[in-house]
Amino acid sequence: MANINLTGIKPTGIPHIANYFGALKPFIDLANNSDNSMIFIADYHALNTIKDASKLKELTFEVACILLACGLDTNKTIIYKQSDVPQVFELQWILNNVTPKGLLNRAHAYKSVLDTNRQNGTDDDFGVNMGLFNYPVLMAADILLMDATKVPVGVDQKQHVEITKEIVRVFNNTYGQTLTMPECSIIEDVGLIPGLDGRKMSKSYGNIIELICPENELKKKINRIITNSQLPGEAKDINCALFNFYKLFASKEELQNMKKLFQQGIGWGEAKKMTFEVANKYLTPIREKYNYYKNNKKLVLEILDNGAQKARIIANKTLNKVHKSIGKL
Repeated sequence: MANINLTGIKPTGIPHIANYFGALKPFIDLANNSDNSMIFIADYHALNTIKDASKLKELTFEVACILLACGLDTNKTIIYKQSDVPQVFELQWILNNVTPKGLLNRAHAYKSVLDTNRQNGTDDDFGVNMGLFNYPVLMAADILLMDATKVPVGVDQKQHVEITKEIVRVFNNTYGQTLTMPECSIIEDVGLIPGLDGRKMSKSYGNIIELICPENELKKKINRIITNSQLPGEAKDINCALFNFYKLFASKEELQNMKKLFQQGIGWGEAKKMTFEVANKYLTPIREKYNYYKNNKKLVLEILDNGAQKARIIANKTLNKVHKSIGKL
């Protein structure tokens, strides 16, 4: 059986630089070097946090544009919206009936809310809906429906794949060998990607740079990256937010040159100017492709529709096996 790589992305906001280097780029590189990859936009997963219909619709479209702008080869990779494959929700219900509640009690997202509630002295389940609690089962359905063998994820998502594997064990032990056991493929950690304040780039810190921000905004944000008070002529430590940001976009030659300039005491203003130039050179093609796809909505929707048609064919094959196993007439 051929290996099938599958991953999903929630449309909960425009991806930022850390999202790109930490998840999007590694998966797209993997997908473009494989003949059996799938990526879905997890719009129904996003319902847990986004309650505005127009916003969800807009973000789903924008994420599709970004994936295409980042170079996803749709001749090699099937891209589709989760909501366009209704079979996933039928499979989720079937899996619900073999999934131990205790397994979901241990899920990180649920435990985090539970711990917060207990610290605040509120009811354990305050703010917990079944979308949050059953999230791992829906993710399992996403994976298993497409017969995925490899699921590339960051370390923080590893538990979801482990839960999926446990659900497969229970189902197959109950009904016989039916579902494919997926394996977790950990995306290599690219290290700390600093935000404007030097801390890890995160929306919760308000220190992000969006992947497709306009050129003038990119320049302003890079100029806001925190540096120390060292003057021009004083040697600078390369273990700083600005250098770490620079090296994301630089070639080996550019990186070696910047190291020398840091040792020679380059001024922070000049270093930020060079950082903007190398980052803008890297990001401009992505920004231009994003604008192209955003202005060609019909094309994007056709790509998603074609992907959904292919995904539904795979989904039906899996669901037919499941139906036979559970005794559906």
